[in-house]
Amino acid sequence: MGIVTSVEQLRALYGGVGEASITKVTQVLTPPYRRMIEASPFMALATVGPEGLDCSPRGDLGGVVRVEDERTLLLPDWRGNNRVDSLENIVRDPRVAMMFLVPGSNTTMRLNGRAVISIEPGLLESFAMDGKHPRCVVVITIDEVYFQCARAVMRAELWNAERFADPASLPSPGVMLKAAKGDFDQETYDREWPARAAKTLW
Repeated sequence: MGIVTSVEQLRALYGGVGEASITKVTQVLTPPYRRMIEASPFMALATVGPEGLDCSPRGDLGGVVRVEDERTLLLPDWRGNNRVDSLENIVRDPRVAMMFLVPGSNTTMRLNGRAVISIEPGLLESFAMDGKHPRCVVVITIDEVYFQCARAVMRAELWNAERFADPASLPSPGVMLKAAKGDFDQETYDREWPARAAKTLW
């Protein structure tokens, strides 16, 4: 099996980079980039720490982040499983990467930057939802932002409802937990999960 072991090999394999691939990278949100990010209800947040890498899904009604200004995004940290893998990483290494999806659009947005975790009361209250507010807000300073070409989403037919998986054909959370721990009570977990999730979205 041939293994690529150098950047030179890789560049020789792929050739030159087109002008658009370079031109699209900016250090601030242009008005079109801002519109794309504000339209996104879902993104993946990648972080790095001493134990390795982490990638976490993030979603919210309306937009997943609030645009504070052309170089700053605000990400409320809503209810989850309390593992706080991403937050632990950010405390120790501020580098983050994000990929934003906009349902119905084949264009994705990519962003690299640095983050800090804020617990400023006024900021937390500004995100209040159903009488609750996040326990912290991740404040992201943009280093670079650009759009990703649409080919990956097009190949996946991500928004084609005819290609959606039938949930009944997939393992449930309880099934996956039982596979990880043989004596786990999958039936109770799957039965109680929908109501528990509905009560703890915020």
